Amino acid sequence: MTAQTLPITVLIAAKNEFVNLPKCIESLRSMERIIVVDSQSTDGSIELIDDLGAECVQFSYSGEYPKKRQWALENLNITTPWTMLLDADEQVTEQLEAEIRAAIKQTPSHDAYLIKKGFHFMGRKMRFGGFSHSAVLLFKSGVGKFERIDVEETSGLDMEVHERVLIDGSIGQMKNALIHDDFKGLDAYIARHNRYSSWEAAIRLKLADENTDSEQIKPSIFGDLQEKRRFLKLCAMRTPCEPWAWFIYHYFIRLGFLEGRRGLIASQIRSQYISNVRAKVFERKQNSRS
Repeated sequence: MTAQTLPITVLIAAKNEFVNLPKCIESLRSMERIIVVDSQSTDGSIELIDDLGAECVQFSYSGEYPKKRQWALENLNITTPWTMLLDADEQVTEQLEAEIRAAIKQTPSHDAYLIKKGFHFMGRKMRFGGFSHSAVLLFKSGVGKFERIDVEETSGLDMEVHERVLIDGSIGQMKNALIHDDFKGLDAYIARHNRYSSWEAAIRLKLADENTDSEQIKPSIFGDLQEKRRFLKLCAMRTPCEPWAWFIYHYFIRLGFLEGRRGLIASQIRSQYISNVRAKVFERKQNSRS
């Protein structure tokens, strides 16, 4: 490890991400180790990963816990002091890299850090609309694990989407955001969110059960950022006309209209996503009664 190398192992969850992987991996050149956790890609990604100088590990989902990222945390030999989680359509900027470098050198440092996923849409950074969100993406190796939400899997997703990382320790917040920009286009974006809506429908039914166990984020308006997000999610689930409420939130309250046509389209897709989630929740309830 050179003086410029950051003692971080980056885990990149991927499947058929040939278009996105080059910029993602290129943004991580200062990281000590880059591992792409792949799910039998067929688009040339596996060969590309090797050409880009990263490691590739294959994951086969059994349909039960753990999913991809938690499996990697449990089974890969991570020897660096820090672990970072990324999607293939995300990139670390120079500003974020410098902030990470400074943060992990502090004594004492936090045990984990929230990093904002800076949302890009249709080829442009979205400054308005409130589409970006923060998640625990960087933590000391061994102190983080994904919450366990056991639901019937029908979405075909083998990786964590709405599950959050539980941290045994203190959590800080990075000021700089990473770039979240999918280069596969709107068709892939909408198709992916249709699969996400199936998964969220199952999770909503699970979270509606008040008997939440210790392996899940506890909803609390007075808790940390992840606990507050879980509390607000539960509130939103009970809101009449929730799809319209989300459209109003993104387009008007968070000034999405200032992004022009992109802001309108993104707000509409968000509203439709919630409509799909609620429809699938209704369908599951009906099927359970029949």
